[in-house]
Amino acid sequence: MKKVIIASKNPVKIQAVKNGFEKMFPNQEFEFIGISVHSDVADQPFSNNETFQGAKNRADNASNKVKDADFFVGIEGGIECIDDEVESFAWVVIKSADKYGKSKTGTFFLPEKIIKLIKEGKELGEADDIVFNRNNSKQENGAVGILTGDVTDRTKYYEEAIILALIPFRNVDLY
Repeated sequence: MKKVIIASKNPVKIQAVKNGFEKMFPNQEFEFIGISVHSDVADQPFSNNETFQGAKNRADNASNKVKDADFFVGIEGGIECIDDEVESFAWVVIKSADKYGKSKTGTFFLPEKIIKLIKEGKELGEADDIVFNRNNSKQENGAVGILTGDVTDRTKYYEEAIILALIPFRNVDLY
């Protein structure tokens, strides 16, 4: 059985990692463990590069904290301003003993009410909770779920990026 350390205790991220690994490797057994580690970036990353770095740092920090695992998964959500709009996305970085797999989710643009709160210093999840009168939505369906009416949710949103980040591990002869 292979051990997968998820650099988060968020149940949404843990489930997304579990789903992605099980779809990519249906004939393998995994043990999934969520742990808390720092991203070493801002709580609300404000650029593509900072968000990627946060995901990579989480995977690296998890591998420094737990020595006996096969994979370490870092997921970091972020935003970036493009002209007068703000896009939302996440990076996934998966680390093994000898390589990294990396992928980015799709992006979507945030409504003005949420942007205003972010500019006032709120994190995206906190802004979602205020605008949509929710509580801890980032551990549920998140902005993507709220804004799509749950056509997609955070678990599905992250799951696709996890699958894509696993490509090098499924195709070891190519990577």
